[in-house]
Order: sequence, then C-alpha cells, then structure tokens
Amino acid sequence: MRITAVRLRRLTGTLPTKGDIWEERLVRPIDVYDEYRHRQDHEGGVQTAEGFRISTVFLEIDTDAGVSGRAGPIPEAVASIVAGSLRRLLMGQDPIAGEKLWDQMHRAMVHGRQGDAMLAISAVDCALWDLRGRWLGQPVYRLLGGPTRTAVPAYASMLGFAVLDPGRVRERAQEYKALGYQAQKWFFRHGPMSGKEGLHKNVELVRTLREAVGEDYDLMFDCWQSMDVGYIVDLADRIAEYRPRWLEECVMPDRIDSYRRIKDRTNIPLAGAEHEYTRWGFKRFIDANALDVLQPDIYWCGGLSETLKIAAYATAHDLITIPHGHSGAATIHFSVTQSPIHTPYQEYLVKWNAIHQHFLRDPVDPTDGMIHAPELPGLGMELDLSKIETDTEIFA
Repeated sequence: MRITAVRLRRLTGTLPTKGDIWEERLVRPIDVYDEYRHRQDHEGGVQTAEGFRISTVFLEIDTDAGVSGRAGPIPEAVASIVAGSLRRLLMGQDPIAGEKLWDQMHRAMVHGRQGDAMLAISAVDCALWDLRGRWLGQPVYRLLGGPTRTAVPAYASMLGFAVLDPGRVRERAQEYKALGYQAQKWFFRHGPMSGKEGLHKNVELVRTLREAVGEDYDLMFDCWQSMDVGYIVDLADRIAEYRPRWLEECVMPDRIDSYRRIKDRTNIPLAGAEHEYTRWGFKRFIDANALDVLQPDIYWCGGLSETLKIAAYATAHDLITIPHGHSGAATIHFSVTQSPIHTPYQEYLVKWNAIHQHFLRDPVDPTDGMIHAPELPGLGMELDLSKIETDTEIFA
C-alpha cells in the first residue's frame, strides 16, 4: 500500500447558536499591554445572525489500496505547511510505516520543531493513524493495545462562558454538574496588569464556584500563560482554602524556572505544557519537576504517536497526562488506553468541541459526564455532508 494523494479540503458551514457563542474571553499573555487587555475578539469563526460561521480545513491522505485517512480541523496556515513541505515526503510512501514517516518529517523540518510546522506534522500523524484503523477495520485504540476501560470521565472545560457575573457562573456550574461532569475547569479573565481589582475578581470566581458545586467536586483554573511568579503565588495563597485540583499554565511555557519557583511556594498542583511540543520539550518540564499534570495536545505536540511517547516518559515519573482537548475524536483513543490513575480525566472543551466537531457525523460527546470508547474504525472522522455549505480543495 502506498500514499497516492495528500489533499486539503476547506469546509464552510454554520453552527446554530443562541446569541454569541463566545460570551467572554480568557486572560491572554498580551494583556500586559493596555490596548489588548479590553478587546473582545474571539477565534474559530465569525458570529452572524444565523449562527457561528466556520471555515476550516480537513486533511485527507489517500492510498492505492482505496483506503484513506482524515485529520482535522486545522488552520489554513498549518494546511499550507502540509502542502508545501510535508506532501513531498509522503507521496509514494507506505502509510503503515508511522515511525519512519514521523522521523523523516521531523528531520526534514529543521525549523519546524515547534509552532505551526509541528502542528502540521501532528495532523499528518493523526491522519495516518486514522488510515491504519480504517485499513484494519478497527478503532485506533485497539491498535494501541486495547482499552483499559470502556469510558473515561470528562471534565467540562468552560472556556468562553461568562466569568464576570457571579450569578451566571453559579448557574452554569450547577448546570454542568447536573449533566454528570465530575469536574470543571474555568478560565481567569484578569492578570497582573488588571491590578488588585482584577485579582479580587479572580478570587471571587473561585469562591463562587466552590460555593456553587460544594466541597467534594474537582475545580481547575486556567491562567493561560498570562501571569508571573509573584502574582500566582499571591493568587494561590488567596484561593488555597477552596482546594483547586490544579492551576494551569501559570506562565509562558519556556519559563520552566518560573514554574519550578511557583511549585516550591504553593501546595496547589500545577498543570501545563499544552503549548509545548514533542517528547524533548516535555522532558524539560519533567526533569525539572516543574509540573504535576502534563497536557500535551495531540494536534499540536507531534500527533498521537508523540503523545504516547510523552505519556510513557511521564508515567516513569508517576505523573498524570491529560491531553489538551483540541480534538475529542483523537484524544479518546489515547485516554481509553491509559492507566486510569495516570489519565483520570479527558478534557471536554464545551464550546470548542461544538466548533471543531461541527462537520463530523459522529462527534465525541459525553453522556452523563463520561466519554465512551467509540466503535467506528480509525478515529471515527466521517464527515456529515449535510453540515457542509462549501467544500473546496486547496493547495492542490
């Protein structure tokens, strides 16, 4: 079997919404600059009167055996790297030889160890796993050694929900607890440059959530790389009584020494490295004992192949690996093969999953707070043709 085509399809469609899908944005690293701190811009599409209009790209790899693999959605900038740099490495190759192809892509992309180039390699790797599963007529997790369980608890990741109105926060938290989610992650809106007023609002968010969901319920809080050591230590001291399960991405990912300093000064566990890449990047965090929970994104860090290597190294240090939730469809095949003690949850980004899975015929959605192992071959990435308004092959 040989690869005969590497195709990139731009799909457009409209996700029905009641009002703006993005109610509030999270704090961002660039918010240290006043002209950015108050912007209410969002990602993933354009809000219209009809709904949230999505334009995104899916990657498809075809073979001479009539078997194809699919990955996505990916940004168009990432698709251009697949077309311009990776396609030539894939054409005519054996799609089953995943280790060889990953190594060749990595070695060829000498400026692609991080960023969009690594996102492109990740997408190719996921498409190849999908292709192998379809070729064998098995879900990918069976190719990885089979399931350790039939379902994985999901935590509701509440990015994009309003966080500045305590009444709405309380209502939403109780709503998603009632849906069966055993944990929730919320996103701070304020960072150091918002001063004491912003700090008090961050603390109020934590207090409101703990009061809303009760004592025996996991709550996590995402700082999205936007804070510094002094601010985090102060914040952690103020919210420790509410027992967060973890604080996430406290500072920007290259600042491993800062993570280590924070870890030495708080008893709240630290999660992160969502914006890190490859086993070598994660090795730096692990060797520095800088994190308690590792969060590689399967579509960013190097693909499913690389996530498995990262998790293997993490388990040797008895660390937890819970991938960032960009793709529920790919992530469940990882989660369901891992030891429950090392991967106790799968992230379910409530709003992003609605956007990223809009074009999928069989989206991965929790039932009573659990994500069940799918039975479809490959990664289960069939498209729902009824959702596609336009379908254009790009970079052909």
